[in-house]
Amino acid sequence: MAELLTTKEIAEYLKLRRETVLRKVKEGEIPAVKIGGRFRFDKGEIDDWLHQRTAAKGRILVVDDEEIVRQLFKETLQREGHRVITAGSGNEALKFISDWDFDLIFLDLKMPGLNGAETFRRIRQINATVPIVIITGFPISKLMEQALNEGPFGVMRKPFDSSDIRRAAGSFLQTAEVRNKLSRAF
Repeated sequence: MAELLTTKEIAEYLKLRRETVLRKVKEGEIPAVKIGGRFRFDKGEIDDWLHQRTAAKGRILVVDDEEIVRQLFKETLQREGHRVITAGSGNEALKFISDWDFDLIFLDLKMPGLNGAETFRRIRQINATVPIVIITGFPISKLMEQALNEGPFGVMRKPFDSSDIRRAAGSFLQTAEVRNKLSRAF
């Protein structure tokens, strides 16, 4: 049976102010349910959420030609404790990828100059295993077909918000961490 905590109890448990807890619940950051008009918190879910927040922090590259999109990703992911580098073009991204190892790459599909599909192809020549999430408002397109020819990847459809970014990063980093542990075990 789930142990449900009140807002006051969860604030004490997390060592946060009550107002901060309520703000984070409204932003979708802290998992909660509403019962009788009041928020309640499943202690098991909160413990899982805390574990996810402290595990799988990584170096993330965000490639998008729109400054506002890069900024949203950077601010959201840095709040989660990740190291974030942004690139405004495919060529800039390739320079970063040549110099550093990344745990995850978010890559816009439609960009001027070197498009996302070609950038994806070149990334795979440098690093065949880094998880890549394609950011697109055009999931059915010629560029998407070209990207599919280069191998598996995740897709994040525009429009999205910070909770979508957190969820995608957490999921892909956790999967990558499990894959790395398994490969070291064998």
